[in-house]
Amino acid sequence: MVFDLGLSATALALLGIVFGAIIGSFLNVVIIRLPIMLKAEWTHEAKLFLGIESNEEKSINIVSPRSQCPDCGTLIKALHNIPLLSYCFLRGRCAHCGSLISIQYPIIELLTAFVTAYFFTVHGISEKTLLSLLFSYCLIVLATIDMREQILPDQITLPLVWIGLGVSLFFGFWATPEESILGAALGYLSLWSVMCLFKLITGKEGMGYGDFKLNAAIGAWLGWHMIPTVILISSFAGAVLGLLAIAFYGHDRRSPFAFGPFLCIAGWVSMEWSDQLLTLFSYLAF
Repeated sequence: MVFDLGLSATALALLGIVFGAIIGSFLNVVIIRLPIMLKAEWTHEAKLFLGIESNEEKSINIVSPRSQCPDCGTLIKALHNIPLLSYCFLRGRCAHCGSLISIQYPIIELLTAFVTAYFFTVHGISEKTLLSLLFSYCLIVLATIDMREQILPDQITLPLVWIGLGVSLFFGFWATPEESILGAALGYLSLWSVMCLFKLITGKEGMGYGDFKLNAAIGAWLGWHMIPTVILISSFAGAVLGLLAIAFYGHDRRSPFAFGPFLCIAGWVSMEWSDQLLTLFSYLAF
């Protein structure tokens, strides 16, 4: 169902940019705070398991306390927290102490703005657009957290699996319920099997379980038939960028390398251009 607001393509694009930038600002909060919350929870649970007294109280969550400069601790005023505009106005520096603000903030806001504007203009404001945006926002958060922390939180990947199954049942935009269930199973087992084989040969675990859950979520949304395409695209992109990092930036080949961002990119591309990709790979196969 498309909700006709009587807006032109330009107006839809502007609406998407504004709405997307606001959402991007919130995604930045999730990206920064969720790993901190998880680490605090893991530390608390570890102390309880070891019998170590722990009187720590959770001091941070997604909505509180207010955002503050990580260097000087000054609370950020609302005027200095306007997505994209504040970063440009402040020239990427804290208004109080002048320390540099991470470039991640405007990048995520800009990326989210463009993704939102794209769906608004190409597909209109519809149920499919809203679900596509939900999937896209989750992938942006997961990719960025994995790049920063090399973790893929269950708090996002597991609900994404169940939401994908529900989308197939009630909407069926990308997959039937049968294709979705098989996609979740194949998405998990395919990478898990690769990890087991790699461990059998080398004695090392070459991939984390978060990657399996993320691939299961992608399979639940897109169906089993897109899993080979997702794995092919993500593996190729990961191999190319990995080699470039080793060759030009001196990245140690033995150091951990986040695979989640490549799965996220492949999942998003496969969601939006599934028919074209399947046609292309079918042509190349024959």
